[in-house]
Amino acid sequence: MNDLYIDVDIRLQQLYLWQPHADGDLLIRQYPVSTALNGAGEASGSYRTPRGRHRIAERIGAGAPLFAAFQARVPTGEIWTPALDAACPGRDWILTRILWLDGLEPGRNQGGTVDSHDRYIYIHGTHEEHRIGSPASHGCIRMKNADVADLFDRVKTGTEVRISA
Repeated sequence: MNDLYIDVDIRLQQLYLWQPHADGDLLIRQYPVSTALNGAGEASGSYRTPRGRHRIAERIGAGAPLFAAFQARVPTGEIWTPALDAACPGRDWILTRILWLDGLEPGRNQGGTVDSHDRYIYIHGTHEEHRIGSPASHGCIRMKNADVADLFDRVKTGTEVRISA
């Protein structure tokens, strides 16, 4: 079986999971996402979603419950609830799973001030599931928690991720 790959369409706010096939690539799954509120861009500090070719550098959170919270890629032991959210106003919750991206294009999304990995660009679950389908993140690709858990179980470290605007 050929490796899967991911396409993220910033314009459509969709993530597509594909399997290469000799007769044309097969769509395995499609998920709505939320990319950066500030749009597409690669610069550090821009709070934009980087474009181009990436790969999944690390998979974090295997086996964690839905809505499990992470800080600095480490489980906090918290399970997000509206009450916990109210007690932590302004917190950018990273939930359920983390797929940490590494840029593959030197000068575009790899190295220097455009390095996606150094920018901590993830595909992850969010507490703002109601905003999925509209730009709302600080640069990451947010997904519904059940969706990111499903995607996580289907991909591996090294899976290619192509992000376009």
